[in-house]
Amino acid sequence: MKIRRVLARARIRAAAVLVPGLVASLLMPLSSAQADGSDSLSMESYMRPVNAEPLDLAELQQQPSKLRGLSSEDTTQAVLPRETLGQAKTFAPLATEASARYQPPGRKPLASRAPTAISLPEPPHTMTTQECVAGLATKTFYIKSRYALCSGKQFEQVWLRNGQPVGTSHFDVLAIGTIPKDSRTITITYYFTDFTAAKETGAAAMGITTKGSVTHRWPSTAAYTQGGVTMPFTRTWSQLLGEDTYKHTLTVAAGQGSDSAKTDLIAAVYVANISLKAPPAWSSLPITGGDLFMLPPRWDKAPYLPNAAAGAASWAVLTPLQYSTAAGAPEREVALHIQKAFTTPGMTQPPMAKKDLPGKGPDPALTRLFWDTERRGLNRNRSVYNCKKYFGDFYATSAGYARQCDEYPMASTYEGAGHSDHDPLAEPGNFSVLPVKKEDNEAAGILLGQFYDKNRVIDGPDDGFMVEITS
Repeated sequence: MKIRRVLARARIRAAAVLVPGLVASLLMPLSSAQADGSDSLSMESYMRPVNAEPLDLAELQQQPSKLRGLSSEDTTQAVLPRETLGQAKTFAPLATEASARYQPPGRKPLASRAPTAISLPEPPHTMTTQECVAGLATKTFYIKSRYALCSGKQFEQVWLRNGQPVGTSHFDVLAIGTIPKDSRTITITYYFTDFTAAKETGAAAMGITTKGSVTHRWPSTAAYTQGGVTMPFTRTWSQLLGEDTYKHTLTVAAGQGSDSAKTDLIAAVYVANISLKAPPAWSSLPITGGDLFMLPPRWDKAPYLPNAAAGAASWAVLTPLQYSTAAGAPEREVALHIQKAFTTPGMTQPPMAKKDLPGKGPDPALTRLFWDTERRGLNRNRSVYNCKKYFGDFYATSAGYARQCDEYPMASTYEGAGHSDHDPLAEPGNFSVLPVKKEDNEAAGILLGQFYDKNRVIDGPDDGFMVEITS
């Protein structure tokens, strides 16, 4: 299994750093390649997914034609996570598959239903290399939260004498992007791991250049400061064996956003690039390596978000609001309502032949509505009107306990019940209402408000979220 294999090799690599004799035995074959005037020595490098199986030298020697297929195995074009939001989303290609995502532990049933007892956990702000490797599995990106994500690539080198494979070498590059709570500084930590070599190579002296940079930002006038390692930086294969962690930081000051009167927002695209240079006596293609991936950093400041005076950074990626149907979950009736709206929309009110509610997946997502209080009021009033129309004027007391009208999408989203009044392409009736227990409705509202705050969800189309129902 790839995860076990990578972690096992990482443990071997760690042992190699601690035991000099083992290092010497690992590097010994690397010096065996000598310049021979009658021979042509060359290196070919391939950038592959972190989960790919390493190349097998014996197999390559038996089937040299396999080398021709390696260049098309994985695209060298960098992509953004499929869940990217805002202006970065339209800038570059998105990954064709959804990112791997962190599943937070289930919330325990509450002993008290007091509002102070209802809470979502703080999203993770850190990530270990083990979490990154295990999280990536077969994916391009692993999103632990809006404050912790990672990606990486595997680099394979084939060393040839007179066109015939005589050795292989390998290393992995992981990049973990983290943001402390209420901070405007983003840290991308590069990890170089899983170094292996077999037979005749020049890997020890091979140059590896890393460059991480902001290639685009909106607005383009926004300035940022860098910290940590100076980009680009070059190390040899053997140098990275001894020091495999490098931090690169980005900080953007507030007050540079495109809509500073309401939401001081700066968006950007960060690109990581690795290039390799063959050691003396070995030749290689003019371009060896390429862009690993793209990441979408974002800096915001708004009066309705936490740390309103200074703002903070986050990754501009879609994140889910989780509601639970579990017994004891304070929002249970709301979760059951949304679950019904997702799975059997035709059985919800108001009736609509082809009801297809947003937010059950990334496309289309829900977008937060904050500034337009009149529109929020329209959403709410139309929901209550439909609750009375389909469940009677006295639905609030008909079951013997206090009930409230729950609506999905929520009134605090642009996709709420009044959406069709503002968007000619929106279908009237593409929402669902249901009377639910007052306590459950209020608990769901508290969780939604905390979700907005903890994930720094901003008003408008540059942000978004979806809803996941758990049990």
